[in-house]
Amino acid sequence: MPWYDMPLERLREYHTQTAEPDGLDEWWAKRLADSRELARPTDLRRYEPDLYGTVEVHDATFSGSGGDRIRAWYLKPADAVRPPVVVKFIGYGGGRGAPGEHMLLPALGYAAFVMDSRGQGGRWTYGATGDGAEGPENSLVMTRGITTPEDYYYTRMFTDAALAVDAALELAGAPGAPGPRAGLAVSGASQGGGLALAAAALHGDEIAVCHADVPFLCDIQRAITLAPHAPYTEIPEFLAENVALVDVALDTLRYVDCALLARRITAASLLSVGLMDDICPPSTVFAAYNEITAAKDIAVYPYSGHRVPRAHAERQLRHLKEHLPPSA
Repeated sequence: MPWYDMPLERLREYHTQTAEPDGLDEWWAKRLADSRELARPTDLRRYEPDLYGTVEVHDATFSGSGGDRIRAWYLKPADAVRPPVVVKFIGYGGGRGAPGEHMLLPALGYAAFVMDSRGQGGRWTYGATGDGAEGPENSLVMTRGITTPEDYYYTRMFTDAALAVDAALELAGAPGAPGPRAGLAVSGASQGGGLALAAAALHGDEIAVCHADVPFLCDIQRAITLAPHAPYTEIPEFLAENVALVDVALDTLRYVDCALLARRITAASLLSVGLMDDICPPSTVFAAYNEITAAKDIAVYPYSGHRVPRAHAERQLRHLKEHLPPSA
């Protein structure tokens, strides 16, 4: 894949041309308040204690958008009382998978709260949460409910992500545990990176660290005209025939555009971008990064596509330990 987007010097100065909807903060505050009114306590069930040894693994269920029950994994070092928690989000098409996929953070003194993706989990790893129906799906969700922002699929997903942070905060400050509440980070790649940005924006000062690798759902109106591969192509393929819906669909997308929401992020943020990424175009990643006013850094990989080099994991861990030290 060639360098098909802007030169790096222009990327560092690029800002989205999409206008933010009026009253976006109030609109999101209502979405979250309505779902929190319907929330029930997070349910934790110990999972395979003989298998995972020194890591406590719990099959978790928390309340997401509309009170829907969303599955997650909660993993923590067995001897830790209040470890800092990293809320992890999954890429497009995947689900929470198996606990063994998420063992690195508990091995380093962190708890991990891994949110399942509603109505996904039918492709490259599996899930357990439906979206209006039981069970995971091998689904295409980019246009689900796109005619109104209130009904749009990613409105529900962003709400799930924000309430996953609520659940993690509840666990980080569990009643009876000594000491102050532990700190939180959010993390993910691709769709997961977009969800991390959204959660950090919607939770403000409660998030200490935000890691978003090659994030999806940034500068969406540009992305759907530029990206040659799915998932973004689901939208122009749909609008090519449903021409009467173009204006309402583009309006809906503004409410879940992480380039607009990123202005609200206060967490220390580390993003990554591949300059040969033909799934999440580099300019769309920079559109979000350039809106963040908090402490931030971006790892630029000139010869990478939609996957960061393996060495990036150590850069992330150093950043995490600097801004959110693990349990002693």
